[in-house]
Amino acid sequence: MTTFAAAPSASATKPASGRIFNFSAGPGCLPDEVLQQIREDVWNIGGSGIGILEHSHRGKVFDKVLAEAFDDFRKISNLPKNYHVLFLTGGATAQNYMVPANLKPQDQTADYITTGYWAEKSLEQAKFYGTVSEIATSKDKNHSYIPAESACKYNSNAAYVHYCSNNTIYGTEWHDVVNGQNTWNQRIPQAPAGVPIVCDMSSDIYSRPVDFTKFGLVYAGAQKNLGAAGTTVVVIRDDLATKKARELPLMLQYNTFAKDESRPNTPPVGAIYICGLVFKWILKHGTANRHCLDVLQELNIRKAGHVYAAIDGSKGFFKGHAEPNARSMMNLTFRCPTPELDDKFCKDAGTAGFDGLKGHRATGGMRASMYNAMPEAGCKALAQFMAEFARKNG
Repeated sequence: MTTFAAAPSASATKPASGRIFNFSAGPGCLPDEVLQQIREDVWNIGGSGIGILEHSHRGKVFDKVLAEAFDDFRKISNLPKNYHVLFLTGGATAQNYMVPANLKPQDQTADYITTGYWAEKSLEQAKFYGTVSEIATSKDKNHSYIPAESACKYNSNAAYVHYCSNNTIYGTEWHDVVNGQNTWNQRIPQAPAGVPIVCDMSSDIYSRPVDFTKFGLVYAGAQKNLGAAGTTVVVIRDDLATKKARELPLMLQYNTFAKDESRPNTPPVGAIYICGLVFKWILKHGTANRHCLDVLQELNIRKAGHVYAAIDGSKGFFKGHAEPNARSMMNLTFRCPTPELDDKFCKDAGTAGFDGLKGHRATGGMRASMYNAMPEAGCKALAQFMAEFARKNG
């Protein structure tokens, strides 16, 4: 179990810029420098005399934007050449049906591990395409933990194994745990040989190192760690991109987008452009001696540590929803001793310059979402506010 030092007690103040700290689960906050660049490029990108939202998706300006976005995404993770990067629409929710439609024949099962709301929705949608198996779940404890590997009853003939690496509503995340200690490194289900792993990585993609070669397909809505709402990034291995489990309309086939650079029709130009800027921002975290994702992981562990320290140091005033070794770096869920104090916390936090802290109805309480772009100063300020709130109301 990872423990943190207690957070200092102090009053939070709003940033001098006039912007407040956005702890929303999504759309999440964007880096300041990305927002500044967007403001410029919406008016006139690259001296073209036209804003990015007005450019043709077949024109030279967007050709460059798209090519750089593909290239930079690959650079971040050293993505092998036998994987496609796709920009799709419909959100991660659309992948709930696109994955089984493309990868699962009607008479072949697929394995699902359900650790939260979105994982359950994925399972529900897959049932439209024949047999599916729920091989492990955390529903028995209101999704407060991640099932052990020994609890996953895999089918050796499954079309794939599907799981969600981070659960935004419940605040749990798949971590390697060594000798009872959370390493904060990603744990991946140990599927049988030859069975591809499919992962919904919407809320923690590129928050820590990721080896895409361990997966057959990964998808992520952009509006948390990759950019703004409007596009979904899909990373898919070549053999799965061309797999044909059934006859499908062209626009539901992964191969359609793989062949046409994600633009068989007009793609979400603005959303892809913003992703490209965020990819460049992520790459800037790298140094001569350290990979950009190692740097971001260290920062994200530290950011989460400030708030978890406030929870653990509150002498029971705050109670976290997730079990300690399943705690998320991205979505921190907790509550006060009473629902009335939860409401007061959210109201007072809003006055102090913190937004988006009200928890989902499934867990109640509060949820602080701290994606890559959330500055550490925001996490420190929230922890200080929490300590002061507990002192005054405990």
